Amino acid sequence: MSGAQEPLLCALHDSSLASVLPGIMTCVHCGFCLQACPTYRVLGDENDSPRGRIRLMRAVVEGDIPLDDPAFETHIDRCLGCRACETACPSGVPYGQLLETARSAMLQHDRRLPFVAVVVLWIFARPMPLAFVLWGARVLRGTGIPGMLARFGGKLGALMAMLHATRPVLLTSPYTRRGTNARGTVTQLEGCVMKGLLAGTNAATARTLATNGFSLVDSPGQRCCGALHAHAGDLRVARALARRNIAAFEASGSELIAVNAAGCGAMLKDYGHLLHDDADWNSRAAAISAKVRDVSELLASAGPAKGAETGHELDVCYDAPCHLLHAQRIARPPLDVLASIPGLKLIPLEDADQCCGAAGIYNLLEPEASAAVLAPKLGHIARTGAKYVITGNPGCLMQIGAGLAIAGISARVIHPVDLLDASYAALERG
Repeated sequence: MSGAQEPLLCALHDSSLASVLPGIMTCVHCGFCLQACPTYRVLGDENDSPRGRIRLMRAVVEGDIPLDDPAFETHIDRCLGCRACETACPSGVPYGQLLETARSAMLQHDRRLPFVAVVVLWIFARPMPLAFVLWGARVLRGTGIPGMLARFGGKLGALMAMLHATRPVLLTSPYTRRGTNARGTVTQLEGCVMKGLLAGTNAATARTLATNGFSLVDSPGQRCCGALHAHAGDLRVARALARRNIAAFEASGSELIAVNAAGCGAMLKDYGHLLHDDADWNSRAAAISAKVRDVSELLASAGPAKGAETGHELDVCYDAPCHLLHAQRIARPPLDVLASIPGLKLIPLEDADQCCGAAGIYNLLEPEASAAVLAPKLGHIARTGAKYVITGNPGCLMQIGAGLAIAGISARVIHPVDLLDASYAALERG
């Protein structure tokens, strides 16, 4: 015997899961991921931890369990995809990519998604139905009915509470942009939920970037970023959406792409990987990914310019979106943005690096697990006494805002650029 390690046998040569076997084998099962994983912390099941799920993936690839094993599907479905395990992992396991590939393999094996997921993914892949649904959501929000229904709890109450959480928090009058346009051209990802329900934050993003010296250009023809589809394993549609966005951003000629939704930013930065097997698009995808910046990155790189006191009580706590902190590894820039706002008092939030349980449409598909993950965070927020919870992702904003409303906690959730925008408007008023 030579002592050389025998090659690992693969029972699924034609499965996409087999293609990520090197990533699966990177895991040494050390357990550093366990306490970083929200589902392991609330469910206490080894199979609902990152290393447990990786063991299941390996078992499928090696043929020990079938790809359509109900237990395998259950534990893969329960994953939030928050990628906190990647931050904790000393071996560099690309867990997010493994998870999406596992879900894609299940779909290739004729696995049927839950009805809610099918409907949501169908809508988000099509501009007209999406625009109609979001228009209807705005109309419903304007009636005040969602706020009343939120008090009754249950699935409908939770859904209405999420919609209620998107109503404007600070009403800021537009002000003159004082930027020098010296920092180059930037185009903005419009986003689906951001454009449809949080248009005020999109406008605030444009104003704050202009104030800090960026020149804004349009990118018509944008579509959904594809994050929801990729997380569900529908990589075919995710790639189709990515190609449309790449073409739109290329046509704009912009030097940078600003994103104010952490989940979308992580997706755009991953376009190079998503299309790495596409000879016609891989280099174009990588070039676009290299231009993507979270809005906090751009603002922090510019200073950002200080504003004036807003006149509002600004006792705030900051909750880091998972796809900003763990997927994009951006920690300091949002805090630098907040530090530029005079009169703001930042109160430390315990476990601010832990997931809120939103995770795209996870809160719709796994409501019990989602609520269990959110519960500790609501308690931590209540103990801060903060008036505002700051977060840079629409899903987190809606999830935390809904939880606060249902729990009767008066704090409101707001995007950091909305506070910075209010500070600049106050400076304009003199």
